[in-house]
Amino acid sequence: MTDAPSVRIRHNQAIVAAAVIAFFGTMPLAGARWYLLPLLLVPLAVIVWAWRAGTDADLDGLRVRALLGSSLLPWSRVSEVAADERGRGLARLVDGTVVPLPAVRRSDLPAIAAASGNPLPQPQAAQ
Repeated sequence: MTDAPSVRIRHNQAIVAAAVIAFFGTMPLAGARWYLLPLLLVPLAVIVWAWRAGTDADLDGLRVRALLGSSLLPWSRVSEVAADERGRGLARLVDGTVVPLPAVRRSDLPAIAAASGNPLPQPQAAQ
């Protein structure tokens, strides 16, 4: 086996900054009445989601992380990693199931392939 790098792909951290601003912007409203306090949970959930959700790839497989859970897709179950027409990453499993890969874009696919231990071949220069 080769020494493949592990890859950690997360959403843009600007989402965290926006959620922090939304949290502080919601504080005056949530502090006005006790029954409005749960409004603070929305920006907190977005902060946790942006920090946690994403896709990890290494020699063992793909780990798809969401707000509250994660699942491991071993490479033996993955038949294809590609992007849809909008450029979002997808994994097609051997049973035909399509699993969306959070935070993965078309430009991330070569890094995921390299993390699997099977890097994509480099295109040959025209001669």
